[in-house]
Amino acid sequence: MTRSRPRRPADRGHLNAYGRHGHGRGYSTAGGTAVRETHCAERHDRRRERRMRRRHGRHGGNVLMVVLGAFLAVAVVTGVVVWAVVKLIPYLFLAALLAGGVVLLRRSFRRSRAVDTGPGTASAPSPEVPLQAWRRAKADFDRLRVEYSAHECDPMQVLRRPALSDVSVPSTARFVDAFAEAQSLDTDNHPGAPYDAAFTVAVAKASRAWQAALDAADRIRLSGVPTHERGSIERVLKLLTTARDSDSEHERLVAYSRARSELDRLDRAGVVHLPRTARAAVDEAARGALPG
Repeated sequence: MTRSRPRRPADRGHLNAYGRHGHGRGYSTAGGTAVRETHCAERHDRRRERRMRRRHGRHGGNVLMVVLGAFLAVAVVTGVVVWAVVKLIPYLFLAALLAGGVVLLRRSFRRSRAVDTGPGTASAPSPEVPLQAWRRAKADFDRLRVEYSAHECDPMQVLRRPALSDVSVPSTARFVDAFAEAQSLDTDNHPGAPYDAAFTVAVAKASRAWQAALDAADRIRLSGVPTHERGSIERVLKLLTTARDSDSEHERLVAYSRARSELDRLDRAGVVHLPRTARAAVDEAARGALPG
């Protein structure tokens, strides 16, 4: 049986340090009550401050953990990607080599089929096809040569289109080069492969260059001639027209002679580049031959 400790009778008339009956912290007056309330408020503020510090410290730790976790995740993913790329490089290189080999094999197969003209080859081209293409190119080149010769032999055309006889003009220079290339490949009979194809391509190039040179000469006209010499060109054109249309041989010869002298002066001055064929036509007419 537990014995209970006897209680001492409280001294009702004694006030200890905590006030009557141990309460009140010894503040029994109105001033003491105010001090007690102030003390309670300060203790409440200190407790709240400790709670806020603990709470903020806990949140800051959480943020730090999240940042560290994200950094570690990025590092792991980057490492995995780098490792995968390093491991896959040999396989990618091998795949590229295989793809290149397939492309080369396909090209080689196509070339072999195009070159193979043996019997039983269904895709072999008919020999009439390149022959017909060569014949068309031959006819086109003959027409081009006639047009070019007609311009070079007619001094009136040269005076109306001086840029078409001036190789310092880029379009005319390109045509002259293309025409010379096609003329070097021109033959009377079908030359066979691969010369027929080369001639066809050269004629097409020369035809395009001729049209471009004509267009440029029509745009330029006499704009490249000095202003004070344009009147001389107009006089020469009138003289040549009179010599061509006149019924009097004497008048025709005089007109050709004066035109020849004026053309010589313009040529020496570098105003007009008269081709040799056009000069020969004027010289022949000035010697008394009837114009063609």
